[in-house]
Formats: sequence, structure tokens, C-alpha cells
Amino acid sequence: MQNHPPTRRGALRKLAAFLALLPLAAAAPALAADNFPSKPIRLIVSYPPGGSNDIAARIIAPELGQALGASVVVENRAGASGVIGADHVAKSDPDGYTLLLSSISPIVLAPQTMKSPPFYAPKAFKAVNMMALTPEAIAVGPRLSGVKTLKELLDRAKTQQITLSSSGSGGLPHLTIELLRKVQGNILHVPYKGAGPAVTDTLGGHVDGIVMDLPPLYSLIKENRLTALAVTSEKRVDFLADVPTAQEFLPGFNVENWVGIFAPAGTPDAIVAKVDAALRHAVAQPKVKTALADAAMAPAVMDTPQDFQKRLADDYVRWGKVIQDAGVEMTN
Repeated sequence: MQNHPPTRRGALRKLAAFLALLPLAAAAPALAADNFPSKPIRLIVSYPPGGSNDIAARIIAPELGQALGASVVVENRAGASGVIGADHVAKSDPDGYTLLLSSISPIVLAPQTMKSPPFYAPKAFKAVNMMALTPEAIAVGPRLSGVKTLKELLDRAKTQQITLSSSGSGGLPHLTIELLRKVQGNILHVPYKGAGPAVTDTLGGHVDGIVMDLPPLYSLIKENRLTALAVTSEKRVDFLADVPTAQEFLPGFNVENWVGIFAPAGTPDAIVAKVDAALRHAVAQPKVKTALADAAMAPAVMDTPQDFQKRLADDYVRWGKVIQDAGVEMTN
């Protein structure tokens, strides 16, 4: 029998041990998926409590947990226009136990207004699925009480400068205003630090109108304190059926803010599939549909997680161009 040198014999033993472990390594993701979930799941919201993302998370978490057979705990991690919480999830273990509930701003818009974004969303996250859509609302306050339609607003802008407030620079409301400015350049964007001050100054007549996600404006529109000129969704929304879409006057003008759930990149497909199935079941529940509608959000899911992943990538490109064209000031 031939004797191998000790060093070679040791190397062969290590190789044999490595090869023996390969089947176990290959089976690990499947085993993890079979046992998932075996502990509570954290659902990260990258804004403070009370906003539309937080409301959506607290509507879906109980039903999602029931469908998965584990508790789903909502955790708020606010800061940097939502980027801090999103980055926390992007850098978390890809095991399905740390998920992100996000709208378009924290992962598509805000990073593209930063000089050194901490992540590139289409690669940093694995989409689970959408759960709701909400359009932007274009509304006017008492300074333009005679304006009742979007056409009238743009016609007025031909003879006077129109001021439209938003909750800040670089967000979806701001970019919606930039799209309006492409139609009629005599519109001035007035950014505020949050939805509250923007609404207050619009109601107080300090600015002509406001563009914002529908949820914060919904009750004010229903109470006739603001006049809704248009919503920016593809179709009219059931809960404001008398308000036309912007597309009815401006063909192709479509701005919808989605809310969905994401996992860190690298999360096994089988785990994503489990969460996706649970999310679909939760969104289909009548009480979830009612709660979302009460918050001015329309329940919506896509056919597959891959479809939502493609939408994420497409939206990243679309809004990146709008940000660049608008000359949005970059932050550190």
C-alpha cells in the first residue's frame, strides 16, 4: 500500500470531509424553509408611528402573523427619509425573520437623492409582494376656492404663478409636482418638513394647493376643507369616486405609491413564497380590505414576487430620471 505524505493525507481528509458536508449545505435552505417561521418576525417600518406606512403595517401584521402561525411585531426605525430602517433590513440576516414594509420613497426615491446611498434597492432586497396602492392627490385650499378641476388649475397657471406644497424635497409628491411643471412651468414647488406643516399652510391660505399621498388628505377632502382636483392613479378610487384621475385630462399622467413587503437579498425563495402566500391571504380578508380603504389605500397584490421585483427595478429607473431632470439637491 502506498503511504501518502502526512500533509497530503491531511489535505485529502479535509477534502473528503468537505465533500461529505455538501449535501447538508445544499439541504440547509430547504430545511430552514420547512421550519419557518419558528419565532416572531419583525416587520420594520422606516417612519415614525402614525404615517401611512405605519398604518398599513399595523393593519396587516395581525393577519399576516395568523396566516404564518407566528407573531409579526411592527418595529419603527425612522430617520433619513426612511433610509435608516430600510438599510437595517437590507443588512439583516436573510432568514425571513426581519422584513421591511415600505412605500416607494424610502427605497426608490430617497437613496437616489443621496450622494452616497447605502444600498441599491433592486439588488439589496428581494420583493415579497405588494399589499396596497395609493395615488397622489392634487388639491387646492381657500386661496384657489374657485378652481374645481385640474384643467382650471393649469389654465390659471398661464396667468399667475401657482404654489403647491409638499411634505419635502425628493419625495413622490415633489416629483409629481415636477411632472406637472413639465406641463405648465409657472408652478412653484414649496417643500415643508413633513405633511403636517404643508397641510396647515395650505388650509391657512399661505400656498395655493398641495400634492401629497392621499391618506393624509383624505379626511380633509371628505370634509370639503380641501378641494380635490385629481388623483394620480390609473383608475378612479372607490372611496373618492367623484374625483377624476389626472389622466382624464393629461393622458399618461400616472403616479401611484405602492406599499409592499421586502426581505433582504439572499432570502431563500421558499421562505419568500411562504410569506407571499400569507400576505395574499391577509390582504384578501374583508376586515383588512375595509381598514385599508378607511386609510385611503386600495388593496393590491401582483401575480408573483418576481413581478413586484420587476416593478421595483422599473420604478427605480423611471423616478431616477425624474429626480435627475428636476435637479433635486443631493444630501449627504
